[in-house]
Amino acid sequence: GNSIEAMALTTMGFCGADESVDPRLLVALSRAYSWIEWGVLCRPDKAGTPRYPREEWIRRLSEASRAAPAPIRLAAHLCSSRVDEVLRGDGHYVRELQCLGFDRVQVNATAVNGVDVSVLERPGAHEPLLRVIRANPQVEFILQRNSQTRALWEPIAAEAPPNVSVLFDDSMGTGQLSRSFPEPMPRMRCGYAGGIGPDNVAEVIGEIIAVAKGHDFWIDMESSVRTRTTDGADVFDVSRCFDCAMAARDRYGKY
Repeated sequence: GNSIEAMALTTMGFCGADESVDPRLLVALSRAYSWIEWGVLCRPDKAGTPRYPREEWIRRLSEASRAAPAPIRLAAHLCSSRVDEVLRGDGHYVRELQCLGFDRVQVNATAVNGVDVSVLERPGAHEPLLRVIRANPQVEFILQRNSQTRALWEPIAAEAPPNVSVLFDDSMGTGQLSRSFPEPMPRMRCGYAGGIGPDNVAEVIGEIIAVAKGHDFWIDMESSVRTRTTDGADVFDVSRCFDCAMAARDRYGKY
């Protein structure tokens, strides 16, 4: 039945949790549905604006998670200068995030995320990042797999460190729905993003299950879980996250 097939979906990620939401509300939802992961965009040049919380809020989220009976799933999505750091081989912020309870770190090495992508054209551009990955074996690193990031994911995937996963997102973070979902890469945990939201999440999970052929995978969404309030504010909408969780649960029962 459907519930067995859905065993492949391990995590549902909602990215862009920001100062418009109380961290304790995220913890409450995670306590009910432990397979939810909250993604926090780390981008110092935009901190305090929609989608990009300041360090103080990130610490409050960490404290709220610590206060829960079991820690909740947290992922840090590095952007701009935070990516530039790891591409230089500087892992100090990754270690800081790990101390705050983030066990997954996504490296958004694309121009749209404010990263100096010219460094990716240098020979051996992946080597400093690979050093950071190997120096932090307890952290799972997620590499975006698209045409712009090939210089990173291709050589690193060839080495297949156990703490690296790849995210298929042909939209490169723009939220366009993928026309088709690629098969997972061998020996790698894989995730899928791009245009997934409350209206199509159950259907998309079914499509990925079909290509995943029993491999574990996660899904991630960002633009579709935001709302503009009547006063024009752009907010992280936990009720839309809940709608996604329920759509998957209603279709696949397992949850």
